[in-house]
Amino acid sequence: MSAVDPDRWYVAPAEGVAGEIRVPGDKSVSHRSLMLGGIADGVTTVDGFLESEDCLATLKALRALGVAIERPHATSLRIQGVGAHGLRGVDFALDMGNAGTAMRLFMGLLAGQSFDSTLVGDSSLMRRPMERAAAPLRLMGARIETREGRPPVLIRGTTALQSIDFRMPVASAQVKSAVLLAALRAQGVTRVTEPAPTRDHTERMLAGFGVELVREGPTVSLRGGQRLQGTHIDVPADFSSAAFFMVAGCIARAGSLTLRGVGMNPTRTGLLDILRAMGADIEVTGLATRGPEPIADLLIRPSALRGIEVPQALVPLAIDEFPVFFIAAACANGPSLLRGAEELRVKESDRLAVMSQGLTALGVEHHLLPDGMQLAGCGNSYGPAFRGGRIDSHGDHRIAMSFAVASLRAAADIEILDTANVATSFPGFAELARGCGLRLREVPATDASR
Repeated sequence: MSAVDPDRWYVAPAEGVAGEIRVPGDKSVSHRSLMLGGIADGVTTVDGFLESEDCLATLKALRALGVAIERPHATSLRIQGVGAHGLRGVDFALDMGNAGTAMRLFMGLLAGQSFDSTLVGDSSLMRRPMERAAAPLRLMGARIETREGRPPVLIRGTTALQSIDFRMPVASAQVKSAVLLAALRAQGVTRVTEPAPTRDHTERMLAGFGVELVREGPTVSLRGGQRLQGTHIDVPADFSSAAFFMVAGCIARAGSLTLRGVGMNPTRTGLLDILRAMGADIEVTGLATRGPEPIADLLIRPSALRGIEVPQALVPLAIDEFPVFFIAAACANGPSLLRGAEELRVKESDRLAVMSQGLTALGVEHHLLPDGMQLAGCGNSYGPAFRGGRIDSHGDHRIAMSFAVASLRAAADIEILDTANVATSFPGFAELARGCGLRLREVPATDASR
């Protein structure tokens, strides 16, 4: 991260992308390695930790709660766990920054503690809904208060959590994870049933810490009172971060791009299935398992994409990647349709509305739906799919990075506003993008008016 965070980007059209890169560590795994390592018995070591603002907010909060965390290197951690009953309360609010994952998972982690806690975040996070996680935790006996469903979140101390049999009304890995974390301190066996598969990083990592879980179809069960044992965690490269370069490699006019050590958890790789169904030339090599998470290298070549109707089963497995999917769909031959993705309305921004605004600014024919979007597709495999223009990312990192990728098929420069929050999930994106061929220039806030 530069001394002065960039406020906006100027991205000029480029001919192609090429080279070999490794994107930073997985954000979901990094958050969970800190939390579970913090309440484990003994030492947990982590390699490949994502040094992003979101994950550093989790690290800072756990230190405040009494967990000793050393950083031998920027991406390495040594966590001295305090055990099941070792967290201590603080007399100030824990700041989650922009991290919705951190806030919802901390709700579960702290729901059964004996002390009160308050969770806050930045202006974006303070507008995001928290009742979906709070409601099942209250069924377990947690005493959680929100302000009209949004932060600040007040968690009052209690040590009397009870197990529940919870059928999730909406597929959400964050809600599932919050309930499973609370279940560690609950009496009896908690069962969570999903309406559709979601990310299973929490289950995989709990098993790695020695916790016994039972998976029966869509239901995962966890017996309360189990203790975690310190372990070692290798964090794979983040699939959601790799997604921008996957699409970049597909829509580029020339070159080939290799992504190294990408996490291939099958509950995360929905976009890979979607792009392949569109005709993407993506080769997966060296598939192996490192700890609980599979990894592989991806070789991406320019591809003549065709439009697709996204299968409903893949929607929860690609929910964070849909902003950049819209860029791919705009470059495709034929229409594309996404439905059932209303979850995008309550992310860091209303991603459906903000992507629609940006696509309109760049001249992309599309129709915004309450739960998705229909895009006409440019009908030209390698010609311009976007005109130049100005994009307001509304401080949403995935919106900003998606429109940076669009520059590969733009007829003129794209200006992207409000890009500082890219550091919350993908520090170093601009440098990696330039290194493989994007013509991206960062403008610090102090220079933006010049």
